[in-house]
Amino acid sequence: MKPNVSLQQDIESEIRQAIDRSLRSHGIAILPPMDVKDSLQLMKRIGISPSVTMLDPWYNKGVGGVRDDYREFIIDLLRNAVGVSDHVFLWGFPEIVAYFVDKLPEQLNLVAWLTWYYKNNPSVIRGWRSSQNACLHLAGVGAKLYPEHFLNEAQKAKQVQGKLRYMPGPTSVIEEDLLDPPDVIEASLMVGFVGRKEQTGHPSQKPVSVFEKLYLMTTTEGDLIFDPMSGSGTTGEAARRNKRLAIISDHSDEYTKIAEDRLGIERIPVPLPMLPEH
Repeated sequence: MKPNVSLQQDIESEIRQAIDRSLRSHGIAILPPMDVKDSLQLMKRIGISPSVTMLDPWYNKGVGGVRDDYREFIIDLLRNAVGVSDHVFLWGFPEIVAYFVDKLPEQLNLVAWLTWYYKNNPSVIRGWRSSQNACLHLAGVGAKLYPEHFLNEAQKAKQVQGKLRYMPGPTSVIEEDLLDPPDVIEASLMVGFVGRKEQTGHPSQKPVSVFEKLYLMTTTEGDLIFDPMSGSGTTGEAARRNKRLAIISDHSDEYTKIAEDRLGIERIPVPLPMLPEH
């Protein structure tokens, strides 16, 4: 039997209050394990409007297995993401995400094709490509970007003087006063001793530095990020380091526990099985 409208409202109010308490106390709220579409719909129903939604699903090859309806699954996922936030990021291998470029919901526009480039993949076993992942940066009309977050001190001074001729691209990186190529993030895979202190045991964990650049382009301090496929909690760590807020969720209880340990925060205590079907 489905809960009546009053009970549904009470449950959603309880969830909203629990999220708000966790954000006030920790800057991060971890939802109990749930399906990604359920968590996207939940944000809409309880009236939370993050600036960014991060979608980082299994890539339908190698780690995570394969599903025959993967394309339909991603298209439906993007439809469910419409209206949740101004910006949406979708990760995958280049040959996989390319299919979705001309199949986006009309409310989402392609801002940039981003590439995470790495040189240190030890092999190409289990279908992993040797050097890159791709990320589609999608956004609604009027979504704000913050390229000024990538300026060094000299560039900031020129900007104040009105003499800055070049503004970094969506993920240009400042290193030793040089700009990496726009839209390319260069960061090593966390394998072996590389990134050992950051490794959580998640089989496809991304470095915090990769997510940071996406969030710096699309948010400012105090803004809220939503990651409904959060794995071991990298979004939470990136938000914490950069004075942003984050709500994270994953369908896996195992990965939710890893995120709790990593971030030092317990999931919010809400009876999610009581949530009505949408």
